[in-house]
Amino acid sequence: MPQTGGYHHGDLRAACLRAARELLEEDGSAGLSLRAVARRAGVSATAPYRHYADREALVSAVAAEGYRELAEHLAAAHPAPSAPDDLAAVAVAYVRFALDHPALFRAMFAEPCDPTSAERVAATEAISQYVQGIVRDAFPGVEDTGALSTTVWALAHGLAFLHLDGKLDASTPEAVAQQVRASVFALFAASPAIREATTANGTA
Repeated sequence: MPQTGGYHHGDLRAACLRAARELLEEDGSAGLSLRAVARRAGVSATAPYRHYADREALVSAVAAEGYRELAEHLAAAHPAPSAPDDLAAVAVAYVRFALDHPALFRAMFAEPCDPTSAERVAATEAISQYVQGIVRDAFPGVEDTGALSTTVWALAHGLAFLHLDGKLDASTPEAVAQQVRASVFALFAASPAIREATTANGTA
């Protein structure tokens, strides 16, 4: 039976998020509901509604946590990326995060979320700004860094889902890294503007 005394005042939100993350890891998004979270957290069925109006609000909060963890993971891959090779390392880290946390990654990007969630919007914006910063530093000769950063993010994101869905070899970390790095550098080689910027940055 639910143990409504199992958390201290002020910890309910954190308890619900922990429960949601556990459920995601065990059953994927299909097993994620406010009622299931309440059961896992050991609280009454109505308790989660104090912080989450509906399932989408809960998923948005989980996604925001995931975005923050992803940002930390990318920053750890390279503390100050400023060259195409650094960017490739960050792309590998992006795909690795998806493979290490598949249920969370799908909840972040493939589940309906609350579009009004300020927490989620801020977390996604931080990721976007991070990628734009890398592109600006790695390709100072490219004028439209906004479009290029979107392209780079889309490439890494697409590779993540291709690996998750078994369309690309994810049998070993080495196989993943080789495929991702090859794809990133193929993008650089395909664009004359990027090649010129890469050469100007001394990384050709």
